[in-house]
Amino acid sequence: MLALRLVRGSHPLVQLRRLLVAAAAAGVGFLLLCTLGYAAGHPEHSAASVLRLLWCALPIAATVQFAVAVARTDPATRPRPGLSAIGLGPARLTAIAAASTAVACTLGSTVALLVYLHLRGALTGLPFDGAAAGLLAADRPLPLAAALTLLAIVPVAGATAAGLALRPRTGTPAPEGAARPLPNGLPWGIALVAVGLAVETYAGRGGGEGVALPGRFDGSPGGVLAGWILTAAGLALAGPGLTHLCGRLLQTARPGAVRLLAGRVLMDEATRVGRPLGVVCAVLSGTLAAATVYGSGDGGTAFGPLTGLGAGVVLACTTATLLTAALESRQCRAHTVEALARLGAPPTVLRTAALLRAGALLAVFLPLTWLIGELAALPLTA
Repeated sequence: MLALRLVRGSHPLVQLRRLLVAAAAAGVGFLLLCTLGYAAGHPEHSAASVLRLLWCALPIAATVQFAVAVARTDPATRPRPGLSAIGLGPARLTAIAAASTAVACTLGSTVALLVYLHLRGALTGLPFDGAAAGLLAADRPLPLAAALTLLAIVPVAGATAAGLALRPRTGTPAPEGAARPLPNGLPWGIALVAVGLAVETYAGRGGGEGVALPGRFDGSPGGVLAGWILTAAGLALAGPGLTHLCGRLLQTARPGAVRLLAGRVLMDEATRVGRPLGVVCAVLSGTLAAATVYGSGDGGTAFGPLTGLGAGVVLACTTATLLTAALESRQCRAHTVEALARLGAPPTVLRTAALLRAGALLAVFLPLTWLIGELAALPLTA
């Protein structure tokens, strides 16, 4: 009940972020229900049904990542002086964050169920009633228990991930102004990217039986998909290290105050911003590779409606997670910005430093995204 009161009394921008989480959960819930409908309508294709269900893991992971990022920036669950005296300690605030995430995801799953039933023709009196009855196997009964189980995946996973991410940390906190540990995932990330590209190249040249993915992606060998997963994991692992490297490069060759400030911020926030930035880089490179391979010869007919919905959910959630991480980074630097303002630093210094940070990240990650996308598509186009 307390979580519901905090949700109702929050700032409109906070409410908007929660509604975006609900929208993402609705998209994933609709994909899961469509997978269930396919399994009910094609009982002889059990292997394809299982593969479609496994393919939904990518939108689920992207939605859960976005839900956790929103929970981290929720001001209602941020520890403040005096809250422990009224029983709102760190553990209670973590439980409230998990409950708020579960409420938003449950709302989205409920909307997905209503839309799915409406498009099947079970709910009448609204526009587009039964418009997708053939696609959603309306002639077969919907297993209610299985549908509710699938719809509970995102709320349970989102609430659990939010609780684990915001759980109270034990041990002595680091002093203020202490240097943060350097990200150590860059070598491992580069190694994973190299291994993934090598696996894709070997599998693409060796041929093999294609995996029947959702939509019309029916000619991709399984090794190519495994290689892309390794490449994506490597980019996500290397993101913090690359961000830290951008910050260090900004401070080379006799930097001024603006470049020093921009570089120091990138180095301090490398883990918080670099990981979602690496995930976005992986998603964009995969999208570029898929568009190069499947979208050129037949006018893009390889992308079915459900495949497009899943890809849209993944792209939207990863981008929103990156923006939310940037907002969290800005909130963590509020005291530093106030101190600079008291010292007389002009606002143009902060804006110029922000532009330098964005320019440095784009200069590194955009060519890297294009290069990985082209190399990933090369085995299937050669």
